[in-house]
Amino acid sequence: MSKLKVAVIGCGTIANSAHIPAYIKNKNVEIKWFCDIIPERADAAVKKYGCGKAVYDYHEILNDSDIDAVSVCTPNYAHAQISIDFLKAGKDVLCEKPAARTYEEALTMLNAQKETGRILNIGVVNRFNNGVNKIKQLIDSGKLGEIYQVYVSFRSHRSIPGLGGAFTTKKVAGGGVLIDWGVHFLDIVMYCCGDPSPKTASAETFSKLAKNMQDYAYVNMWAGPPDYSGTYDVEEGITGIIRTEGPIITLNGAWAQNIGENEMFIDFMGDKGGIRLFYGKSFILYSTENGMLTKTEFSYSQTDHFENEINAFVECVNDRKKLPSAIDINIKTSKLMQALYDSANMHKEVLL
Repeated sequence: MSKLKVAVIGCGTIANSAHIPAYIKNKNVEIKWFCDIIPERADAAVKKYGCGKAVYDYHEILNDSDIDAVSVCTPNYAHAQISIDFLKAGKDVLCEKPAARTYEEALTMLNAQKETGRILNIGVVNRFNNGVNKIKQLIDSGKLGEIYQVYVSFRSHRSIPGLGGAFTTKKVAGGGVLIDWGVHFLDIVMYCCGDPSPKTASAETFSKLAKNMQDYAYVNMWAGPPDYSGTYDVEEGITGIIRTEGPIITLNGAWAQNIGENEMFIDFMGDKGGIRLFYGKSFILYSTENGMLTKTEFSYSQTDHFENEINAFVECVNDRKKLPSAIDINIKTSKLMQALYDSANMHKEVLL
């Protein structure tokens, strides 16, 4: 079998920490192009990985007949257009999360996928996480009984990323903590619970702690130093409730809060048992047996979920088998997040 030839569009953090290393490790892949609008990044990738060629405008390689597939690792604002352009050029696409800045943009991506018949997967990497899949198996087997509520917490203490930069600029990112962190947490819930259709959403968002950017004191700023001449027009916090055809989902999220805790977990609550998933780590099952309360911790092999995702994408391109990250499945998460934002903007519940 000949090697799958791929192009990586966007050579920033997620490309270098996840996509590129995973492709390099896959013996069935050859990276042909590294593309970035910042030439130094594309050039550095060629030098670092010792393969491929650098290009600075993705339009130049759209019609390269050697390219089979593309990873889109750009900022959120470019996801939709680049993905659509490559789909129409006959390429299969893995686009990083979120699918797009808005549900409307995500729908244009879904329509392009349907029109072209190509593969479009979204980088909801937790669907390829071993622990998350173990939880899904337990839920599907009935171990927890009826899942009636899920509580989601993605809260940190004063860690707005790159204040004034891309993460905090709505026209670039589409939103703040919800679209950055919340997309992962909510997508885990949707996946484990069978992607139930959302029915209503109610939320409020908060942008309080950095409204005067130069006065903002922080623990860390993991996306780079602050740019006080830049923009801060996204939410740093959100609280909400979502009704679905399955469980009720309640959530609290914050890049920054005046509580010195990092609370990153999901509680799946069923009438027979409950699970707390510590995000990116392990999980605990709480239940009963013979009139006794039980607490079960598990040990299992854990492989890198980005490698799992990339390997699954490569197999998907070769065998055309649908993945749980396909755009027509993941579109529900985009719809859910849009409803939360719409509710917060209107200060009332939204019907879906």
